[in-house]
Amino acid sequence: MVTVLAWGGALVYPLVLFAVAQAEPRQTVAVRVMLLVVATLLPLSLLRRGPVVALPLMLAGTLAASTPPEISWEIVYLLVLVDDVALGYVAARRSRRVSLSMAALTLLTHVTVVSTGARANDDALNASTLVTLTVLVAWTSGRRLRERREHAAALRDQAAARAVTAERLRIARELHDMIAHSIGVIAIQAGVGGRVIDSQPAEARKALSVIEDTSRETLAGLRRTLVALRRDESDTGGAVGPREPAPGLDDLGKLAATTADAGVRVELRWEGTRRPLPADIDLAGYRIVQEALTNVIRHARTDACRVTVSYQQAAVAVEVTDAGRGGTVGPGAGLGIVGMRERAALLGGRFTAGPRPGGGFTVAAVLPEPDGWGAGGTAGSGAAAVATGVAG
Repeated sequence: MVTVLAWGGALVYPLVLFAVAQAEPRQTVAVRVMLLVVATLLPLSLLRRGPVVALPLMLAGTLAASTPPEISWEIVYLLVLVDDVALGYVAARRSRRVSLSMAALTLLTHVTVVSTGARANDDALNASTLVTLTVLVAWTSGRRLRERREHAAALRDQAAARAVTAERLRIARELHDMIAHSIGVIAIQAGVGGRVIDSQPAEARKALSVIEDTSRETLAGLRRTLVALRRDESDTGGAVGPREPAPGLDDLGKLAATTADAGVRVELRWEGTRRPLPADIDLAGYRIVQEALTNVIRHARTDACRVTVSYQQAAVAVEVTDAGRGGTVGPGAGLGIVGMRERAALLGGRFTAGPRPGGGFTVAAVLPEPDGWGAGGTAGSGAAAVATGVAG
């Protein structure tokens, strides 16, 4: 029904304008202008649905209203203004080719109207120049609006693509850091069990027990990650069971024990006053240490390393050092070093990794805390407290 009314109003628009123009001798200019303003409401609905059809009908109405012998210039320029607004709408909604054709049709109509009604060549030239400028301004304004809208849409698409890429990288880092360490421990323990299964059954059973525990922890971590990915944050009732907390620096003792099961003793040092940290910093610190320990297990060819966690004034620093012979930061470093560096960079922190002057390898990261976080829990100005623990 609405579509029928829109088409009907647009089709009768030229006839209504012609009737209003013919009644000109008996009406004042104010009354005619009011009637024309009311009449321009007729094609508006069709202009929104089909501007390419509505604009020619409006131009036909302008021609119809300009047919009387004595043209009222107030009426003519009012109709020209209405047509220009419609042209700007077409330019903002349609392609350049379509809008240019509509602009040419509008210009031809307006020049014909003002040239016919002008009393002298100079008047016709001035009027034609004026309507040409108005058509140009209307088309240019519409195109600018369209370009701004397309640019804004492109920026939104790019932002969405960057968000998707960032989320994929985050998931990749989380899965890599979580699984790589466990697989390294499992591989070493499986090798140990295979070598001693005949001569030392007790050691083989211990290795199998470590493999079982490590596998269970890895499966629990995978389940936590998958549940987090599947959960709809907007639906509070859609969570699947209780969520397990993400690991943090307080879990380094357990991580050190797991690393010791893989044959690398970990000396764990705490410096400064331990305090609660933001969840993202706590998780990033843990994952950096975890990946660094994985590299020690796989590449360092050593049986010991040191992990230092330092609570500074407005940051937390983690460092993993070993005296082994492995480690690389070049093209063959794999994804571990890249992932650790990305974690630190996302939090505005600093990350370094490289060989030590006296031999071995060092991984270090400084993760700043947000402004105002933990102001009451920072370390004092005196000597930092140091707690040391050795796993293995």
